[in-house]
Order: sequence, then structure tokens, then C-alpha cells
Amino acid sequence: MINTSVEHDASVHGVLLDIYGVGSLIIGQSGVGKSECALDLISRGHRLVSDDLVLVKKDSSGHLFGSSPKTTRYFIEVRGLGLLNVFHLYGAASVRDVKKIDMVLELVALDDTSLIDRLGLEFMEYNILEKVLPMVRVPCWKGRNVTTIVEVAARNQILKWAGYDSAVDFDKKHSEELCS
Repeated sequence: MINTSVEHDASVHGVLLDIYGVGSLIIGQSGVGKSECALDLISRGHRLVSDDLVLVKKDSSGHLFGSSPKTTRYFIEVRGLGLLNVFHLYGAASVRDVKKIDMVLELVALDDTSLIDRLGLEFMEYNILEKVLPMVRVPCWKGRNVTTIVEVAARNQILKWAGYDSAVDFDKKHSEELCS
């Protein structure tokens, strides 16, 4: 859910993290596991920018940057534990104040499999402040290691920036084999 306040400002319900240098905005319905996934990612060495409410600003070049409201900066809410201060739990290297938003990951309960792109050939997008960001929809169910999938999605985004797309490579090889 995006709330637009003034021009070039918005707020998004979600969690923003720096995962391998990729600004990763995790969104999804309340209770789907965004904060728990974020806590797991932080414990693996990634950095929290904001939990629950991400403030988004668009710079003059059109890039989106996310930050946290001052009152919740460095805090994460985990059901059963309450509010936790990530800075004090994990140290200064576990947080950052601002991060460019590079991609969106939507965590979805596995109720409707038609929403899921199984091959990765479909380009999904998420629009914030008229800026289109790549989006990955991650199905969630009890016992699934969503954290690893989110990490791999960030790594895959880095490969795409470098010009390599696994799904396109597979599709090309598959088509060539069918034609030969």
C-alpha cells in the first residue's frame, strides 16, 4: 500500500533492507512474515533501513530513496518479542539511515498460485511516485525458507544489472534444443 503525501514523497507499508548492496523493499499483507524475514536477514549480516513504514523520496534524477521515521529508526517489531532495537542488538553495521530502493519483493500467502511466475520470464513491476521498480512475488507457506529466496532474488538482480538473466538464458537454450 502506497500513501502519497506531497510531490516526491510517499510512504509504503513494508520493510526496507540493504541486501548485498541491493535496496530491497519487502511488502505484503500484515502477518505474512515481513519483519521475521527481515530479522533473519539482519542476523545474516544484511542491514535494516526501516520496518513497518518506509518513507520514500524521489531525487532529481528519478531515483527512489527510502528511510525510516525518526521515532521508529532502528526498531523492528516481531510478534512475540515486541519492539527490538537492531542497532543495540547487532551493532552499527546492521543498520543504515537511507538506501536507494532497487527492487520490490512481495511476500504472498500461497492461496493463489496463478499469481506466481514459475520461470521468471514475466517482468513484474511496482510503481512508486511514477518510478517503475522490478518486483518479485515470493510465495510463503509454513516451513519455507523465505529468507534464502529473498537473498537469492537480490543476487539475481545483481546478475541482471550485469547483463545476465537466468530465465532468458534457460528459455533460449530450451528453444534452441527444440528447434534442433
